[in-house]
Amino acid sequence: MFDFWRRALFFPLIFLLLSLLVWATAGALPATLFFSMFLLIHLVLHLHQLEALDYWLADSDERMVPDGPGLWGEVFTRLNRMVRQYRKEHEQRVAALQHMEQATSALPEGVAILDEAYRIEWCNPLAEQHFGLDSKRDIGQQITYLARQPEFVQYLAMHDFSEPLVLCGARQDGLTLSIKLIPYGDNKLLLISRDITHLERIETMRRDFVANVSHELRTPLTVVNGFVETLHDMPNLENSMARRALHLMGEQTQRMERLVDDLLTLSKLEDTLNVLQEETVEVSGLLRALHQEGQSLSAGKHTLRLELASSCALLGNADELRSAFGNLISNAIRYTPQGGEILVSWHEQGDRPVFSVQDSGIGIAPQHIPRLTERFYRVDRSRSRETGGTGLGLAIVKHIASRHQARLEITSEEGKGSTFSIVFPASRRLPLQAEEAIIT
Repeated sequence: MFDFWRRALFFPLIFLLLSLLVWATAGALPATLFFSMFLLIHLVLHLHQLEALDYWLADSDERMVPDGPGLWGEVFTRLNRMVRQYRKEHEQRVAALQHMEQATSALPEGVAILDEAYRIEWCNPLAEQHFGLDSKRDIGQQITYLARQPEFVQYLAMHDFSEPLVLCGARQDGLTLSIKLIPYGDNKLLLISRDITHLERIETMRRDFVANVSHELRTPLTVVNGFVETLHDMPNLENSMARRALHLMGEQTQRMERLVDDLLTLSKLEDTLNVLQEETVEVSGLLRALHQEGQSLSAGKHTLRLELASSCALLGNADELRSAFGNLISNAIRYTPQGGEILVSWHEQGDRPVFSVQDSGIGIAPQHIPRLTERFYRVDRSRSRETGGTGLGLAIVKHIASRHQARLEITSEEGKGSTFSIVFPASRRLPLQAEEAIIT
């Protein structure tokens, strides 16, 4: 700082001393005129340099940094160095951005960056195709203004991005997208879209195949089961081996019929064209009926209790909910040893309705729990077949829960029993009809 002032005041002080000498030799007026002339020339030189600087600032990208004498030369030299460094860094940033854009353009997924209000900040070409965007025109627009599918708008409004959204007919007929939102940074969202049309067609073919085969199997199974029952009831059948064989044949055909029914149910639940038919479901009455059916299935071998800690109704499909609740109750009865206890309850966690079945059965090892809802997955295959299970019950429960925007929660400990709970969203809870808890 001192060096700057020393150089800045060097010439003014020299001319000031010269002016004093003029004053001493020629008088005050010539000295004043001499020093005023110096100040005027000094001012004109500074204004000239300021004009050069202003000229450069008007178009700094195209024009060269000016040059000048003295302090202005040093200022221009430093400024020139800063400009070169800035341009070098700018070129590096542009190259990095172009590299990123090329990389994202090569991705097999569409990628878009959204702010906290779902406004588009950037998108790659595939995202433009998937959502019908224009990166030059639509930047800053809310994506819901451009992609107006009700399922997509609802997905954003729920703020629950733990599971991807499958969107059919996004912008083109026959196009199916899997959409995932990932929060990151400072309230930013990464929108990733993937074309799963081919996979969806394969899945549709698989569902159709299962449904068609199941339909085709139902008739011959019914015929075979009818003949087995007829033969078993014949009065002149005295051979014990034959009777046992017919009995086993009857059990297996009935099991196959249950398997076919479950496969058809799954196919129906997985059908994207099968829209959920919603109604007001009086859960308390539904659970009382299932409780009675459970007691008949248990045949007095278990203590089956029903606890209705809430009498709220539910917005959903009564037949599907009956199937899901009934599956969980029958599973608890099948896998709980004789003399065990089973608690069926309907209660609330905050504002979320919850159906749960708690048993004192054999329990499940932790490594099996994540796979329980897979089709035909069995913890103990021999025991599952002995109890008459098809291996599809929990898969059906999970699909029904998903169709009602609910989640299936499983907690278990080996030797101490299990608890299966379906937690429904608050939006499906209908006002309470009565505030009193009912315990059966």
